[in-house]
Amino acid sequence: MDGPPQNLLPDVEASTNRRTWRPPRLWRALLRLSRVLVAGFCRVRISGDIPDKLRQGPLLLAGNHIGTFDPFVLIAACARTGLAPRIMASRGLFTTPVFGTLMRRSGHIRVDRGAHTVTEALHFATEALEEGSTIAAYPEGRITMDPLMWPERGKTGVARLALLTGAPVVIVAQWGAHEVTTWDQPGTMVARLISALWRRPIARVHFGATVDLSGLTMEGPGHVREAADRITAATFAELRALRADEPGLPRYLDPVRPLSTARSFRAAERETTYDAHSGR
Repeated sequence: MDGPPQNLLPDVEASTNRRTWRPPRLWRALLRLSRVLVAGFCRVRISGDIPDKLRQGPLLLAGNHIGTFDPFVLIAACARTGLAPRIMASRGLFTTPVFGTLMRRSGHIRVDRGAHTVTEALHFATEALEEGSTIAAYPEGRITMDPLMWPERGKTGVARLALLTGAPVVIVAQWGAHEVTTWDQPGTMVARLISALWRRPIARVHFGATVDLSGLTMEGPGHVREAADRITAATFAELRALRADEPGLPRYLDPVRPLSTARSFRAAERETTYDAHSGR
């Protein structure tokens, strides 16, 4: 999908039945700017698309989180695809000087992870979807710590939103953006980011299929967890194609990224399969 860009942000038609959210001018301008800035650090390659019938919302975009730069690649890819998503992001981004102001005025949704106010994000996101918004979120809730950089088992936030509102979930798989800069340590991050100006790694973004959540409801026992696992499984399926030449150990290994298998989705899948076959 590297041909002529589509209309950046098509107007949203007014609805007689509900308020319809329109991206603020600031967010529209930042989306346009993202296409230029991100292109300086990496070569974005987009595949897949969002069907016209889903573009007017409500819509949930569920992405895999592989590094500190991939949110910017996701934003640039959405801009090129004609989407203006409202980002669900951690509290720290909203309290940062200047950047926090941009986040708030652009209409994004704050998530207070680890605080008693974390449930407010679900309320605000539900209202946003009722207004026909497109919301982008990382179901994992953090950059993956899987040693091979596959998605971790997702949390239930995106699944709850989908079951509460009926909004479709589209997978947005990413690969390559992790090569732009490192996970942490300011000096290392800046050095790697500067070197990306001439390395310009390829960052692939694929807008994939809609996740099948049929048969699941908020009230059904275990349905929310099942919905979250279906979203993770669908992310795995879309990501496999993007990293077909790196199915095992990634070519680039971030030297400062912490590793953990505590939330391994593959381990959870094996346990579920074992239980099903053993009758446990």
